This record gives sequence, C-alpha cells and structure tokens, in this order.
Amino acid sequence: MEEKQLGNVYFVNLVMMLATAAWQQLGKIPNPLDNKIEKDLNGAQITIEILLMLREKTRGNLTPEEEKLLNTTISDLQINYADEASKSSVTIEKKN
Repeated sequence: MEEKQLGNVYFVNLVMMLATAAWQQLGKIPNPLDNKIEKDLNGAQITIEILLMLREKTRGNLTPEEEKLLNTTISDLQINYADEASKSSVTIEKKN
C-alpha cells in the first residue's frame, strides 16, 4: 500500500475511533467491554473538541473524502450532544 493511501486509512480510522468513543459517551451505543449504555457528556464534549481541533490542524491537507467524513462526523456528534445535553437539563429542572 502506498504511503499516502496508508495515511488516508490511518486518518479515517482515527476519526472513526474518536467518533465511536463519542457515541459511547453520548449513550447512543453500548460499551463493547460490558455491553452497557453509559452517558458521559463531559467526555463526549472533550472528544468532540478533539475532533474540532483535528479539523483545524489538518485544514488544507485533507482529501475531499476525508474532509467530508470529518465534517459530517463532527456535525452529527454536535447535534446529538445538544440533544442529550437538553435532556439532561430538563431532567435536572424536573427534580427541583
């Protein structure tokens, strides 16, 4: 495999690894170790911020496909984070 193709594979794998972690932190998919759904919104926020930093640091150096993957991943995670965060604030408000 060419070095450039290998770099593309590594980049896609990195984005997918971070996205999977964020989906787990949002409680959207189970943890593969114990198959339990757990929410960690602070962790999800940090993971999304890492993806945003990665986008900033790689700007101008990505293929169109890599850029689309990164942008779509970030957008999907941000929408789901906002949804989960609003559910948490509603739950907190109802308790008071």
